[in-house]
Amino acid sequence: MANDNIFSGLKVVDLASFIAGPSAAVILSDFGADVIKVEPPAGDLWRIGHKIPPQPRAKDAYPWHLANRNKRGITLDLKNPGSRQVLERLVKWADVLIVNTPHPARKKLQLEYDDVGQWNLRLIYADVTGFGENGPDASLPGFDITSYWARSGLLSMTRDAGAPPTWPVAGSGDNATAVGLYSAIVTALYRRERTGKGSYVTTSLLAEGVWSASVSIQGALCEAKFFAPHDRKNPANAALNVYQSSDGTWFVLLVTPDKLAAVAKAIGRPDLLTDPRFSDPTKLMANMPQLAAILDDVFGAQPMARWYEVFNGIHVAFGVVREPQEVINDPQLRANDVVVPLEGAGGKLTSTISSPIQVHGVAKVPAKRAPALGEHNEEVLRQLGFSANEIDGLRASGATPNAKERAA
Repeated sequence: MANDNIFSGLKVVDLASFIAGPSAAVILSDFGADVIKVEPPAGDLWRIGHKIPPQPRAKDAYPWHLANRNKRGITLDLKNPGSRQVLERLVKWADVLIVNTPHPARKKLQLEYDDVGQWNLRLIYADVTGFGENGPDASLPGFDITSYWARSGLLSMTRDAGAPPTWPVAGSGDNATAVGLYSAIVTALYRRERTGKGSYVTTSLLAEGVWSASVSIQGALCEAKFFAPHDRKNPANAALNVYQSSDGTWFVLLVTPDKLAAVAKAIGRPDLLTDPRFSDPTKLMANMPQLAAILDDVFGAQPMARWYEVFNGIHVAFGVVREPQEVINDPQLRANDVVVPLEGAGGKLTSTISSPIQVHGVAKVPAKRAPALGEHNEEVLRQLGFSANEIDGLRASGATPNAKERAA
């Protein structure tokens, strides 16, 4: 593939923290954008994400590299008056500014769009919040677990009957939101190509969660009748259920109506098609637990390799339930550049997850490690036009402290 770097020359300032905003910047960086990561003097808390339970523990700061690869990094104390001149030059330099500071704090820091947009009329100001910009809870702090999962309704629906809500996979809502924010940024960049004007774009973890749950939420909007929470042994539909093979492998089965006859024959139970308990739609609904029990026995009698062959042979949708340690060995990941090499991180961190967008004929930028705290302070300040004496002054004032000064 050619490496024409779609976003070569695009300049991005990432002022966001944790995952959603920074990961949107990562997608831009994968296609060649120059991204400057701006952190407070103490650093982004996500630097220690690998040490916070229940995240998988590791010596390597893998969450930090995942959300901040390919970026240059500087420190900037936005509470320090001296930082204002640096911020202004960053905004004038940038095409895109990404922020996720809660709006009350953002107002105090004079970081709202009305504060900085005047410095660059072509700026794309990209904002991600927990619960949206308006409404009674607009100022609440939001994380993917609270906003994307819980508040959206997703968490209430991703559990079995009788079970309490469980703890979702951390970062999953953030990364979905990152794709949404990236889409908003790209939409605004397209508008700028046509009009020359910048834009203020935004999304929220809540909006993205509701969008992910939108089939069910749309049902609620039209007062649809909901089934009880999923019960594997008493499912709403035994053809859309989770089963276990004889070797202990769980798999999700999704049989559409047009495939029912083929599946019944392929698993050796064509009699199910004429069984009076299941051939009549009304009786089928009443006898769904019996059908699920029959399928439990059928699928539990053969190993997953056999069912893989059967389902593949009749083109039926199914998905083997895999643990993360199994997922990384899935040949589909490397065959489709989902897992790619990571340069320079050290330790055991030699690979990373690429962003989920591919453009045929275009190679992404090779993934490089995330920056050390304040690693590019002097380089970036020089690029912004500050003299050596001015850089010394900014460092001495604490506006842009370096790593050694912070550790002292």
